Amino acid sequence: MNEGLIPNRYAKALLKFATECGLTERVYQLMLNLDASFVAEKGLTAVVRNPFIADDDKTSLLTTAAGATPDDTCFADFLTLLVRNGRLPLTREIALAYCSLYRKANDIRVVEVTTAYPVDAEERGRLEALVKKQVGASKVEMNFIVAPDIIGGFVITIDSRRLDASITNQLKQLRQQLISK
Repeated sequence: MNEGLIPNRYAKALLKFATECGLTERVYQLMLNLDASFVAEKGLTAVVRNPFIADDDKTSLLTTAAGATPDDTCFADFLTLLVRNGRLPLTREIALAYCSLYRKANDIRVVEVTTAYPVDAEERGRLEALVKKQVGASKVEMNFIVAPDIIGGFVITIDSRRLDASITNQLKQLRQQLISK
């Protein structure tokens, strides 16, 4: 069976369960934390997929990685279901699918802004307001990345669309024009 299909099914079930519990936003935050932990700790994936590590240890680790508290019974029940069905290795994929479903249901757009230098809080606010107006979304999640290799300008990625106004891109285009002549 397609591994993309399985995480989506579990994510849909979790979203439905979280909705019934009135905890969709809390579960969303836990899933974001969980994904951030997988990104920050590359070994987390190997631990979760290791068949020689006890499931209780894995669920304890995932609970800590998500920042869940004892009050987060919805999340604990979700992990119990994954253990029972042997789907614990798919935890990250399910978390990503849940985030995607939650964003779609709540009209949230993910925007990544890459600049050569850090952007101050005032500029961030103006950018967020501008992007929100342009995309017509009720909520925007802004991620700012500093990448000195773009030299100057910015690169904005909204969902799968990309606007590259970096100096590096402009130089590359200029080079292509010179080569083509």
